[in-house]
Amino acid sequence: MGKVAWGFTCSIDGFIAGPGHDMSWLSASEPNAEGTTEDMASKVAVIISGRSGYDAAKAQAAERDELTSEPYGGAWSGTEFILTHRPEDLADDASVTAMNCTIAEAVEKAQQIAGDRDIQIISADIARQALEVDLIDELQVYVAPVFLGDGTRIFDAPGGRRLDWELAAIDEANPRSFGRTYRPKRD
Repeated sequence: MGKVAWGFTCSIDGFIAGPGHDMSWLSASEPNAEGTTEDMASKVAVIISGRSGYDAAKAQAAERDELTSEPYGGAWSGTEFILTHRPEDLADDASVTAMNCTIAEAVEKAQQIAGDRDIQIISADIARQALEVDLIDELQVYVAPVFLGDGTRIFDAPGGRRLDWELAAIDEANPRSFGRTYRPKRD
């Protein structure tokens, strides 16, 4: 069975999206070394994302560039789950599967589809929910050399519990973006 990974590129000051889910700042990150994006995308069978990010991507479609208009800049193909309380609103979009369920139920369904490939969470709120029930197997972090000042924080859980991570890998091919992979430190 593949792993459940939370992967993101963030700003130095800890945001994964600018105000209004703006993603134009991603151009400040280093272009990945040849084959990096395709390699990462090939490991992922199912992406789980949230409704806010989905709505922002649709609203900003005309403004988004090749890198930000599709997961992995278009290098990925697979199943995308959108977790929402109103799945009927997305019934006309055949490119996604809208679901009104818990993150645990979504991961269980995703595992049935993914087989040996990975499940990728690309939403801060969905990842927070997954962390609350210990569903994240891996954290994939890239840092773009930019301060955004405001936007969607990587992790915002007032009153939340402490989570320790241990380094699993360093992306040597993309040094400017400080690529790191971590796994939960479990006792």
